[in-house]
Amino acid sequence: MTEDVSMAAAYAGPQTGPVDDARFKAHRAWRAAETIKRLSDRLIGVGPIGIGLDGVLAWVPGVGLAYGLGAGALLLFHAVHAKASPATMGRMTAYLAADNLSDTVPVLGWAVDTIFPGHLMAAKALQRDIEARHGLPEEVAFERSQKKRGLFRRKQA
Repeated sequence: MTEDVSMAAAYAGPQTGPVDDARFKAHRAWRAAETIKRLSDRLIGVGPIGIGLDGVLAWVPGVGLAYGLGAGALLLFHAVHAKASPATMGRMTAYLAADNLSDTVPVLGWAVDTIFPGHLMAAKALQRDIEARHGLPEEVAFERSQKKRGLFRRKQA
């Protein structure tokens, strides 16, 4: 019973080399961005419109801003660890600043924050950056390859 079953061991990842380690960290950041994206702006979605914790908590003074800043800081933390490009980090910061500044204006700002998907846009920017440098995480690439394309056909490999 010398196995390390702690959470730290689960996040340690493969230790085969610096390239694999960088790819592992980037894919972990991609998954974290997906989680933040869904929680913040897509808990309930109908077509292109979605609402998440960010939109609901925006109506509670102070709490919405605290959540928005925390989720934004977590996204930027993952961007730093994934070594996202400065342009991507700048774009993410702009989306998150617009989202959180709207929280400072009572009622009208809260309504804007409910509608504006700042965390979703920042998470997508990070995911696109990671995909361009490291590709999709393997389970996501497999899942996307299994989806039907077009009306009735599967994408041919």
